[in-house]
Amino acid sequence: MSNYIPGQPVTAVVQKIEIQKLRQGHQLILGFSIGGGIDQDPSQNPYSEDKADKGIYVTRVAPGGPADEAGLRVGDKIMQVNGWDMTMLKHYQALKKLTKSNEEVVRLLVTRKSLEQAIKGAMGYTEEAGLIVDFVPLKSDQEN
Repeated sequence: MSNYIPGQPVTAVVQKIEIQKLRQGHQLILGFSIGGGIDQDPSQNPYSEDKADKGIYVTRVAPGGPADEAGLRVGDKIMQVNGWDMTMLKHYQALKKLTKSNEEVVRLLVTRKSLEQAIKGAMGYTEEAGLIVDFVPLKSDQEN
């Protein structure tokens, strides 16, 4: 994904992950932490291959938590949350998209290195595996 041009459609191998938030008192818990954003220093991102990627990455997954149960992994790059483009957001904007109190389910599109390696050289993909090859941002805060 080092050839990515901000604001342009990107081709990526992504996985759909649906996380049911866990209710603890008045809080809804996802069970993971993020790093990155266009306002952060990409050279400090341990998951960026070229140290220039300002994407949103999963930095921690609580063992046995909702994100872990859904299959989210440390190092996953979050491309979309509930249809919203996550590739051009500041860190706090990404947090707001993930922690909306009126949403008990979060639907993510993530990409990870192992997914891309799994289909290199392959002729196609399977919907059953949850893999999509073409990703075009659907909604963007940059448009507002």
